[in-house]
Amino acid sequence: MISKLKAAAAAMALAASPAMAVDLEFYFPVAVGGAAANTIEDLTAEYVAANPDVNIEAIYAGSYQDTVAKALTAARGGNAPQLSVILSVDMYTLYDEDLIHAFDDFATTDEDKAWLKSFYPAFMENSMIDGKTYGIPFQRSTPVLYYNKEALAEAGLNRAPETWDEMKEWAAKLTKKDDSGNVTQWGVRIPSSGFPYWLFQGLTTSNGATLVSEGGTKTNFDDPKVVEALEYLVSLSKDGVMAPGIIEWGATPKAFFEGQTAMMWTSTGNLTNVRKNAPFEFGVAMLPAKVSRGAPTGGGNFYLFKGGSDEETKAAFDFIKWISQPTQAAKWSIATGYVAPSPATWDSDVMKAYVADFPPALVARDQLEFATAELSTYENQRVTRIFNDALHAAITGEKSAAEALAEAQAKADDVLKDYR
Repeated sequence: MISKLKAAAAAMALAASPAMAVDLEFYFPVAVGGAAANTIEDLTAEYVAANPDVNIEAIYAGSYQDTVAKALTAARGGNAPQLSVILSVDMYTLYDEDLIHAFDDFATTDEDKAWLKSFYPAFMENSMIDGKTYGIPFQRSTPVLYYNKEALAEAGLNRAPETWDEMKEWAAKLTKKDDSGNVTQWGVRIPSSGFPYWLFQGLTTSNGATLVSEGGTKTNFDDPKVVEALEYLVSLSKDGVMAPGIIEWGATPKAFFEGQTAMMWTSTGNLTNVRKNAPFEFGVAMLPAKVSRGAPTGGGNFYLFKGGSDEETKAAFDFIKWISQPTQAAKWSIATGYVAPSPATWDSDVMKAYVADFPPALVARDQLEFATAELSTYENQRVTRIFNDALHAAITGEKSAAEALAEAQAKADDVLKDYR
């Protein structure tokens, strides 16, 4: 009798004890300055505190390139993280290797389905394949133009350039030389390392060109409008308003802070960094237009990896849904400068207060009206490398823009032909 009572008591104690916690690994990158890593860790800790049945190890995996490489290696070895933030352009690669779930398969409630439809359409262009959602926009951006208001005022200018012609004309006025003829301040700086294709897409999109079509299986690198955009980029250095050669991505904000350039193109993800470190009054503007305004979207999506248990995948789905809600997305956007990915976030009281105090934060959001998907294809890293090499060949004078892009198109065709 006593043993039966003990057994019953033990069973009751087991039933009353909390279930074993679900353990998740979360890879995330930080590719720009600012408080991104701390904010991700704080948000993750906040979720875990409210959900004691879930443990999440937030692992800073390095740059975007480092993160996707580590995630791919882990997944191929049967040890994938349950979730990760990876560039939106890597979606086709992850899909092609059958490594990620469609979020639609776990969106079983009306609330879940409404959540999947809550993001800006421009961000969803490279978050979906064949009508299904494989990426959730989070660490998203567009390139914008930052300008030193004091330098422009000194040159008699009181606003940002709105067209290609204005940017070149004004950059000439902003370029300074010392008595020996050495440039002390360049008019404009458009980085051509790190993510050269992405910033260059700000020129192709504003010139009415589309770099990729047919669901990531065909590139249009040799389109005359793309050639014209590259010729314009090269002309900025030839005409003496931008430094010659390859311009470093990572060094560009520092060059702006130190007065080495009066204007720069870089990610809106650098907005908080610039706000904290620019020793002068600065402005933010949409990229200049040629045919129309235009810019690529950029940055990272959340992905839900295959290989975990049902409990792990469900918990990862729930965390991604939670962290992309307006309250959490607003904290992330304000801390980093990345574009809050849903209209609901911008309608929240905290974001309204933020933009009332700091209107430049609205520029990247408003530019979404004119934005298109970032260059993304199957075999994306190979194709992007081909395109970047072509840009570098033209920028360094090794080849003409037309020659470099024609060769890039032929190489990309060879890579992608089996996917058509």
